[in-house]
Formats: sequence, structure tokens, C-alpha cells
Amino acid sequence: MNDMSKIAIPGETLGAPVTVPAEAYVSSEYARAERDKLWRKVWLQAGRMEDIPEVGDYITYEILDDSVILIRTAPDAIKAYHNVCPHRGRRLIDTPPGARNAKGKKANLVCPFHGWTFDGEGQCIFINHQADWQGVLTPERTSLGKVSVDNWGGWIWINLDPECGPLSDYLGPVPDMLDPFRLENMRNRWRKWIVFNCNWKVALEAFSETYHVQTTHPEFNAFGEFRGWARNHGLHTNIGYEAPKGMDENQAKLRIGSGEDPRLSTAEMQVFTWENANTNTTMTLVNAALRLKDELPEGTPAPQVLQHWLKTARADDEKRGVVWPVVEPTHTAKSGTAWQIFPNFQIGHAVNNMLCYSARPYGADPDMCIFEAAVYELYPNGEEPPTEWEYTKAEDWPPVLQQDFANMAAVQQGLKSGGFRGTQPNPYMERSVASLHYNLAKYMGTGAPEPIEQGGAEV
Repeated sequence: MNDMSKIAIPGETLGAPVTVPAEAYVSSEYARAERDKLWRKVWLQAGRMEDIPEVGDYITYEILDDSVILIRTAPDAIKAYHNVCPHRGRRLIDTPPGARNAKGKKANLVCPFHGWTFDGEGQCIFINHQADWQGVLTPERTSLGKVSVDNWGGWIWINLDPECGPLSDYLGPVPDMLDPFRLENMRNRWRKWIVFNCNWKVALEAFSETYHVQTTHPEFNAFGEFRGWARNHGLHTNIGYEAPKGMDENQAKLRIGSGEDPRLSTAEMQVFTWENANTNTTMTLVNAALRLKDELPEGTPAPQVLQHWLKTARADDEKRGVVWPVVEPTHTAKSGTAWQIFPNFQIGHAVNNMLCYSARPYGADPDMCIFEAAVYELYPNGEEPPTEWEYTKAEDWPPVLQQDFANMAAVQQGLKSGGFRGTQPNPYMERSVASLHYNLAKYMGTGAPEPIEQGGAEV
């Protein structure tokens, strides 16, 4: 186990300006060390519970050299195993060419090399010519390697460390903040992945702060100021937007537009978001926003526009069998708009939809990563659309995400410049970036953010 007491996070606020060295983004040595020091020590989101709804259903998940099989062994039980045969090391299940992962249904797992067979509990139940081993093949020597597995929020989580602690301890305050949103009830509207030319941290950080919205997505400036905050909670962080007075309820993604007539600007923002990002909204919300100009008189104050919009959209969904959870406005405001689950998963939550990002290494190349995005919403029971992970070229992603992609590729290039002195994240709006690197350094033993000195003294 790593001695993670060597590097301490300086308080929960992380309010002081810091600089982060480029090592974690560009060093090949650092990237190779991540396998043992990071990825084999942390809880990782590896799939959704609905990906394996029936007994015998399985999916695989890969992180660098490790591949894991997640299989439903009973209506209420999921097991996880290393995807490797204990006989000669052959993978039991191959990922089809061009696919993100393997999936299917099996009564037993059979090695394609020599036919060793394993049941859902990971026990070897058939070895051809077993007597040739003269009785030394004990169940302990022939069973599949177990991987710790748990679930929360509708996701399946795994940990490759045999000595890992409970998932509940690892997640810390996250469940208390997000359980009221009933994330487990949402289903995919779409899910896309890509192998991208930047480090996984660059990809994740592109979405973990609001500071970039004004410049990277200037089209949204017409709908209001998107100034946001970031807070750290030990391993994890959350971000949110500052809301106008009396409008805390809109802080979990459901924002109205500003301007002289919030009825019109809200509708314009919803239509723009649906057409150019296809995230953070639903057709119910779009249609309810389009009716605002007919249902409310001109001059209606913005807080009343917000309340009416959400009330009518909630009622529209209830008519079709979609019930939003009720979350207190104070809790909604505190929860923010998204949570960054260390090290590589982000949940952008709302009462009726969510947008999630994840990123992980592509091999040991520090300049490459696997980037994934998935949009979820609430559907009437039995009307969830069937979705698969779709490999999508950068130019075929929604236009707003293409703007982020342009940054990601250019940042990776710039980080390797001889003239770059290290990142300088905004201490208020980009605190999630500094927090990520403080925590990475606890695992990696290097790359900790350093205080920025001013006039020879630390700030």
C-alpha cells in the first residue's frame, strides 16, 4: 500500500493559488507508474447495473493491462473477476475489434485456449486431463482471481486492490449529496467514446470547472453569466454556478436564461442546448420552456419564470409516467451541478437528467486517453431506448463538445512546451483541478501542486 500520509491537502478549501507541474500530464515514466500506484488502488466506475440485468449477463472493463469481467450471478448479486485463465494466462473473454468492451450472456466462462471452465462463482468446474497434474490443482490454484465489486447510484464499481476499504468509505460525502436525485433510476439517452490525443487528466479537467464557459462556449453568454465555484471534499470535488438571489433551485443544471425577458431567453437557451450539446436538458424541459411566452405575461420576474417552467415540466413528465424526485432547494444549491469522483469520473446531476464523463489511459502513452460521455434521463417504465457505447469521431460529436475537444488537443501540445512553467488553476473556479493533483500526489508520491510565490514569499 502507498504511504499516503506524506502529502497532505492544505485544508478543505484549497483557496491559495498554486501551480501544478506538467509531469503528471506528459511524463512517460509517470504514466507507466500510474498502473500500480493509482489504477490498481482506487475504486473505478465500470458500468451500469442495467448493463447486466439478467443472471449470466456480463460486461468487461479494461484499465491499462487489467481486464475485469463483471457478471450477474443472481438477481441480487454481481461478481467481478480478473479476465485471465489461471492455466496459461489467456484472456477468457476478448473485446471485439473496435468495441469499447465485451458483453454477452454465459452460463459458464470457458477459456478459448484449452477449455478450462469456470462457474459464476469463479470456481473451475472442468479441466481436461486434470489427472495429469498429479493432484496439485487445488480449488485455490484454479479459481478465478476475485476483484472487489460494489454498486452505488446505479453504477457498478470495482477495486483491483485486495486490501481496499469499502466503497462507501471511499465515496465519502458523495452519496449523501446525490442520493436524493435518485440517479439509479435514470437510463441512457446516448453514450459515446473516443480515443483522444491528450492525457486523461487533460480530458477530465476540461469539464471539471466552469471558468472556461465564457470563452470556449461564447454562444452561452447570451443567456447569462456562467460564473461558478469549485469545492473540495477530501478525494472528491463538486462544482456549481453562482445563482442570482432567490434562485438557488436552478443550481443543479436547470438554469433559466437572463436578459430583458427570461421567458424568451430560457426557451432560446433550452433549444440551443438541445440542438448543439444534446446534454443537460430533455425534450420535456425544452417544450415547457417554449410555452413560457404563452403561459406567462411579459414582465414576469425571473424567479417566477423558473418556478413555472419547472412546475409545468414536472407535470408534463408525470402525465407520461415520469416522476421527478423532490429535492429541497437548499440541498440542490449545496450539491452544485457536478461531482468529480476521484480519480476519473464526473457526475453532472439534475432531478430528471444527468451528464457523465470519464477518462482513462490508452495504453501507457501519456498523450492518449479513452474519453467517454453519457447522457441519462428519466423514462416511463419499459420505454427506455436501447443504447450501446458508440465510437464517435471527434467531428461527429455535438458541436459544444467539439469546442472542448479543440482545447484538449491544444492543451496537451502546450504542456510539452519548453516555455511552459506549470498550470495555474483559478483558486475559486478551478479548485477541482488543484484538488485532483493533491490527491494524485498522495498516490503517486510526486507532482503535488506548489504554492505560487509573490515577491519571494508564498501566496
